[in-house]
This record gives sequence, C-alpha cells and structure tokens, in this order.
Amino acid sequence: MSVLKTAPGPARRAWRSPAVRMSALAALAALVACADLFAGRGVTGEGVRAVLLGTGDPLAEHIVLQLRLPRLLVALVAGASLGVAGLVLQSALRNPLAGPEVTGVTPGAVLGAVAATGLGLAGWDSPTAVVVAACLGGFAGAGLLWLLAGREKGDPEQTAVYGVLVSAVLAGLTAVVLLVAPGELGSVVQWLIGSTEGRVWQHWHLLWPWAAVWGAAAWLLAAPLTLLRCGDEQASAAGLDPGRGRAAALVCAVALTAGAVSAVGALGFVGLLVPHLALAVFGADLRIALPGAALLGAVVVCGADAAAQLLSRLLVVALDADRLTLPVGALTTFVGAGLLLVVARRRTDER
Repeated sequence: MSVLKTAPGPARRAWRSPAVRMSALAALAALVACADLFAGRGVTGEGVRAVLLGTGDPLAEHIVLQLRLPRLLVALVAGASLGVAGLVLQSALRNPLAGPEVTGVTPGAVLGAVAATGLGLAGWDSPTAVVVAACLGGFAGAGLLWLLAGREKGDPEQTAVYGVLVSAVLAGLTAVVLLVAPGELGSVVQWLIGSTEGRVWQHWHLLWPWAAVWGAAAWLLAAPLTLLRCGDEQASAAGLDPGRGRAAALVCAVALTAGAVSAVGALGFVGLLVPHLALAVFGADLRIALPGAALLGAVVVCGADAAAQLLSRLLVVALDADRLTLPVGALTTFVGAGLLLVVARRRTDER
C-alpha cells in the first residue's frame, strides 16, 4: 500500500517562515513581560491595571512604575544578552556544551562584582562601578582561558576542559573573597545565584545601551561565526583568519555576559541552553538565529522571574512566613540542569 505525501498546508508553510516565528516569539515575550509586571507582592492585579490606566494610588504607582517595570525590563535585556553570548561562544568554540557559565566568563564577572560590592574597593558599590568590575572580571576569566588553551584554541574538547578548570579557579577565588568579608554575604549572594530583586531604573539605563552596542556587534559577526562553526580549515579557505574572528567573537560574548551579570548576577544555564533552542527554532543561519536567541533568552529569564515571584507568594502562604524571596537564578539553574541532561543524553545517542 503506497503512502501519498501531501503538500504542507498554508498554516505549516507560514510557520516555516522565520518572520512568522520571530513574530510569534515577540508576542510570547510581550506575554511573559505582562505576567512579570502583574506578579509580585504589594499590588494586586486590579491595582496594576489601575496604574496602567492612570487611576492608581501613589503607592501602587511607585511599586509598579519604579520597582516592577525596571525589574522586568532588566530581566528581558539580561536574558537577551545571555542568549546571544551563549550562541556566540558555542559558534566560535564549535562546542555545543560551551557557555558563559563554563568558559570562565560568568565566574570572572561574578568575581569582579563580588569583589567590588563585598570588599568595597575604593567605594565601588554603585551600579556603574559594579558594571565596570564585572566587565574586568569577565575579560580576566576569558583571558585566562585564552592563555591556557594556547595553540589548542581550535580544539573544542580541550577548550571546554580548560574552561571548566578556569571556572572552578574563579569560583574558588570568589569563595575566598566571601571568607575575607563574611559580613557582606547578604549583599553579594545575588551575584552568586542570580536575582532581579531590587533592580531599578539606574540598572536599566546602564544595561540597555551596553547590550544594544554589543548585541549589534555580535550580529555583524554572524557571517564569520557561521564560517567558524564549519571549522578553521573551511574558515581559512573562505579568507577568514580564525584567530582574529574567534577573538572578536569572544570579546562580544564576554562584554554581553559581563553586562548581564553586573545587573542580575549569575543566572545558571541560560547562556548554555538558549542557543540550542534558537538553533532548533530558527536553523543554522546566525543572521536569524542570533536575534532569535536574544528573544528566547528574554522570554526565559522574564518568564522565570514571573514564575519565581508567584512561587514566592505560594511559599509565603504555605510556610506562614512574613517574607520569602525565591531568586530567579535558583529557578533557571534547577530547570536548566534537567534540560542539560536531556541535551547531553541526546548527543550521546547521536554518537
């Protein structure tokens, strides 16, 4: 009995269009942003709607416009930055299990932020100073990886091993800082776990121009990154210097990661797993996949933030506690660890 293959219907053909997928993802980002705005304590859903309509009371306006709104905007941009940084790293290093978390970039940025806030270096406790410190730490971590990898920068397996080693060393240095200044543990724990709690307009004004500049730079590197994904020999045959192309890509990835970490701390597994989703949804064309990774990262972090706030409210009721805050980084780490096991198992089965 023969099976007749019918042509895909109009809906399926439309879904294959990258523009349609991007539009659907943008709509999903708007939806999770609304959910994040309505989540949280202090103002009910009716109160939020009243504020948006211009009829809310002053306290509700302050909570919604000065606390919740900048928080969700920071979550969106930080997630977008981590998504793009992860895809850039995985493309440049040709390693699907590479990410800011395991290449020394995130641990270095966390070390810089913790040193600035925990030790109070020269009064480095303002958001601007933390951004600078996180960037310096992120570039130091990436530079250490670059030095250790040496001539093996084009070997994905060796680079991944050195990345894990560098990340472990930087995490140890962060622990030393906490031992030196144990009284500051409460003020730096957000950098270790990742949290959007307390993000205000100053964080937003510092983060979005940085993310816009380096995100645009990453998109301009889409063609060289595509060549690097094919291997150094193919990239050289096409006229690209693999060393310079990889260095430029790493600079973009470090800058995007450092900016995100300086704003929300270390959000586990976002930069590692979002690129896999982006490539699955948008394909291997990085001119499309990079913006897709930005949208997916924004959806993941903002959605996780909304879920963390709702879970916090449920836990307060269940445990009869006065106040309990679930960091968004704890949620992304928990969910991301499970997804990482799925990705690793799939790669093992493919072999």
